Amino acid sequence: MSGRSCPALLTGAPASGSGKTAFSAGLARQLLRQGRRVRVFKVGPDFLDPMILSRASGAPVYQLDLWMMGEAHCRELLYRAAGEADVILVEGVMGLHDGLPSSAELAALFDLPVLFVIDAAAMAQTFGAVALGLALYRPALATCGVVANNVAGEAHAGMLRESLPVELTWCGWVARDLDFGLPERHLGLLQADEIDDLEQRLDGLAAAVAGIEVDISLVTFRSDACADTPRLLEGVRIAVARDGAFAFLYQANLDLLAAMGAELVEFSVLADETLPSGTDSVFLPGGYPELHLPALVRNTGIRAALQAHWKAGRPLYAECGGMMALFEQIIDLDGNEFETFSLLPGRVRMQERLVALGLQEIALPEGTLRGHTFHYSRAETDLVPLATGRPQRAGRRGEPVYRVGRLTASYLHLYFPSNPSAVARLFHPDAATLEMKA
Repeated sequence: MSGRSCPALLTGAPASGSGKTAFSAGLARQLLRQGRRVRVFKVGPDFLDPMILSRASGAPVYQLDLWMMGEAHCRELLYRAAGEADVILVEGVMGLHDGLPSSAELAALFDLPVLFVIDAAAMAQTFGAVALGLALYRPALATCGVVANNVAGEAHAGMLRESLPVELTWCGWVARDLDFGLPERHLGLLQADEIDDLEQRLDGLAAAVAGIEVDISLVTFRSDACADTPRLLEGVRIAVARDGAFAFLYQANLDLLAAMGAELVEFSVLADETLPSGTDSVFLPGGYPELHLPALVRNTGIRAALQAHWKAGRPLYAECGGMMALFEQIIDLDGNEFETFSLLPGRVRMQERLVALGLQEIALPEGTLRGHTFHYSRAETDLVPLATGRPQRAGRRGEPVYRVGRLTASYLHLYFPSNPSAVARLFHPDAATLEMKA
């Protein structure tokens, strides 16, 4: 097992909403300004935070999730990053010890020192107790310091610093009421391309964390030698939807398709009237179709192109928002009905509250894959599911997967590297040819 060393840390917090993403983005931008090559990871199956972090660091952001991706794959991604980066930053998910497995478990497994980012807006001496609890709850955890967020001023910062036990290092503080916070909506942060002044916000966050002093220590990342990815999709042209309505894409998924030999061509469901020339397969990822319903209704050209592609028996894979657009109607929160692409019978109805959240495993005829679900809508259809997901946590509802011809659709966001050969079977237009390659 070979090793590569690189300065690295994981940002953790007591809870969601503590400011991990804003702080991590500011630190990444500050390091980038110093001329350092920064690689950022996000713990958990998140699409939105990585968009912001990618803009902040100037490089693609990958997810790390021990259940969805497996230890070996997470280890390999960190090992690759260590070979091209001057600094590796990992943003945790939720609270540091939340989830099974948690950010803390991942940090301990890969020897990542943890920087605590604690929202201190309504705290004084309890700040020290929270920091100490984060550090001691998992004894194997290494810490590199504590940052106070949402601080009222110098006097408040002084009280917070004095509350820390001697074994924890004070790294600094970030003021409250900053004008460059990151805006949110129902699924989380706004997409990076929707924030017109994102660059100014990132520069402002970088300035806000400029006084933070963090000793980012060397971590050695190791990796077993990995087998070459089989070229199971050689010559297959996959049209990947990517625009304001459909943009929830794992970079690792795109990397895998390309590594298997596929030619990836992006198109816009909102703006393009037809599919790219020579399309063999279509990938409709998740996103926010509910925010672009009039534009989806108006684009009768892409509707006809998708219907023709499907009727010709070519593969079409759609997940979450991509699946929503393939039903006959989407009904918004005000009860307005919008005619969508009509490849699947039924309708989708938007909800005020979260309908489903969590990691799941799905056994398809092509093979078993892992992924996650997160949505605010319900599908109403008479279709009989091809398969139903098995949630990681008992007692939650499994997501149905629908199949009509070569169309496969579900609310699940699948992580393709969890089973590359199964993914190749989903996208290859000629199953017989694929089996010969395999």
